[in-house]
Amino acid sequence: MSAEGTTTDLRAEATRLLGDLTGRPDARLRDGQFEAIEALVAHRSRVLVVQRTGWGKSAVYFLAAKLMRQAGRGPSLIVSPLLALMRDQVAAASRAGVVARTLNSANVTEWGAVEDELARGEVDVLLVSPERLTNPAFRDGVLPRILGSIGMIVVDEAHCISDWGHDFRPDYRRIGAMIRELPADTPVLATTATANSRVVADVAEQLGDDTLVVRGPLARDSLRLGVFPTRPPAERIAWLADHLGDFAGSGIVYALTVSAAEDTTRALRDAGWDVATYTGSTDAEERERLEQALKDDALKALVATSALGMGFDKPDLGFVVHLGAPSSPVAYYQQVGRAGRAAESADVLLLPGTEDEDIWEYFATASMPSEEDAEAVLAALDAEGPLSIPALETRVGVRRARLDLLLKTLSVDGAVRRVRGGYEATGAGWRYDAERYAHVREVRRAEARAMLDYESGPTCRMRFLTEALDDPDPRDCGRCDRCAGTWWSEEIGAEAQKRAREVLGGVGVPIEPRAQWPTGMANLGVSLSGRLPADERAEEGRAVARLTDLGAGQRLRAFLAPDAPDAPIPDDIGALCLETLGGWSWERRPDSVVAVPSRRRPATVRSLASGLAAAGRLDDLGDLALVGDPGGPDVNSAFRLRAVHDAFALTPEQADAVRGRVVLLVDDLVVSRWTLTVCARALRRAGADAVLPFALAVRG
Repeated sequence: MSAEGTTTDLRAEATRLLGDLTGRPDARLRDGQFEAIEALVAHRSRVLVVQRTGWGKSAVYFLAAKLMRQAGRGPSLIVSPLLALMRDQVAAASRAGVVARTLNSANVTEWGAVEDELARGEVDVLLVSPERLTNPAFRDGVLPRILGSIGMIVVDEAHCISDWGHDFRPDYRRIGAMIRELPADTPVLATTATANSRVVADVAEQLGDDTLVVRGPLARDSLRLGVFPTRPPAERIAWLADHLGDFAGSGIVYALTVSAAEDTTRALRDAGWDVATYTGSTDAEERERLEQALKDDALKALVATSALGMGFDKPDLGFVVHLGAPSSPVAYYQQVGRAGRAAESADVLLLPGTEDEDIWEYFATASMPSEEDAEAVLAALDAEGPLSIPALETRVGVRRARLDLLLKTLSVDGAVRRVRGGYEATGAGWRYDAERYAHVREVRRAEARAMLDYESGPTCRMRFLTEALDDPDPRDCGRCDRCAGTWWSEEIGAEAQKRAREVLGGVGVPIEPRAQWPTGMANLGVSLSGRLPADERAEEGRAVARLTDLGAGQRLRAFLAPDAPDAPIPDDIGALCLETLGGWSWERRPDSVVAVPSRRRPATVRSLASGLAAAGRLDDLGDLALVGDPGGPDVNSAFRLRAVHDAFALTPEQADAVRGRVVLLVDDLVVSRWTLTVCARALRRAGADAVLPFALAVRG
């Protein structure tokens, strides 16, 4: 058969399969789709597809996978970032006669059956998460069998491979190492909708020489973009409560933090809207239920963090609203791309907040590994062999989230290896690439500045976003507020503002008492283990708010900011404290106050304790004695407990005074709860009948 005939036949079969996949016999391949399919199937090439959301990137890999199977090749391995995406892709694949299976944390009971199907050659496509590639059982057992007869490797959302991508993930970098170990003629497809030229070049380099880049225009003609003037949280939520009905269909309301999403959901429900919260802390089963409810238009909106992003597919999603801006135009483009995929029009509105920049900076710095932390982890693994993460926590001071990210980075860099029971050092060593991390940090800050330019600049909104992605042919959209004028009403009803202030003005966050000591404290020279006896625990406490709350948290964050002066409690915050106490349904009313001594804000804590004592007519028993160095809160649980467990003591006068009393234990900021735990324990052991912790704020 001639080369021309081969191409013609391949196109005809790909077009037929596309009809099966879409359910439309008249469906035709878009520009670039067959080019990518032919390169993969006929030439065993490596291909990077950069196309807008909704273009049909998944069609490319499902059609190529089926064509390869028809030619007698093995199954394709698709690395996909989210369970939601896997569920949708498995359903889509079945329509084209593609047998797709997945191995993920939500279907553990099915793994054995799936592995049997793979062994029998009955699977066309296997979808796994990037994290699955680090799982010892999968890496050492399943993966070698697949790679021995692989049809194709697919990396979905491939911008995650690159340090420069807006959503870089360490687990994704392992994929680049895996690809480099494959034979040169192994077809590899990487797809993304959000890659600028820097990311495209980086991903293409990782795929290998002669990578074919299929890149199309990124403008989304269906989207009508706009930016609302910056307003305080209560006004933004009041506006949304008044105007959510102006948006057609159902959609997504994005918030930057979990607490902001929860606050917004509460306010919108209070206004009568059928909405629900979707965040990283929502469990997998509930996420699936909420996703389906939105797809079925059973909800007006999901109020979500970025946890609802890549992979969620509702083609007729009517709108995306952001209460607070993502930290880069590229990240914003990715999120708004959920809307209007198969609709003529969808509305996208950004309601920026004054708190956005603080949140951006926090997340930017939290993702960078520390040289000191890395060396401590490697030293512990070198000295003691394989260690679990809880065991490592008793040997290094790194908090759990940072430790998990650091281990992933060290694993990708080849310095550690995940094994059954934990991690071990490989002996390969590790060098802290200060220049690289400094460069990445500066890129992140430049992206944040660009987001501010998007909000305030005169340029067409869609042109700005596509230029940020280095679109080769950016154009004005003619529809956004810059091109066609404001398309929404800025009116906010007085009643909506009143309701929003009432909802956001709510105070009183529970402080749950700790009941279990961290494991392995003996490794730190502290003889505490097991459960904390009930008669040595605090009762459930209260804080006024979380620092990330949209209501009182905003005021407290400014007052307690690291660069804010140590000052007595101002009247407005004092009123919030009294309101919190007034709404606290304790079983026994406190009769005395004891303060946790503070090195950073002694005037604040003393003012808080004395003010509460005076207002409640309680005995002010003064501050506990500071007899050791309590250190700082930015360490893991075990190290924090070691620092504070002998740092505080009762004075002799307090030891006599607290017997039989119900003590209000006062502090300014709660981070780990270990300070309150050890202080409450000291008070209970001195004879206090109960200890009720109270703080201005909870960090988080």
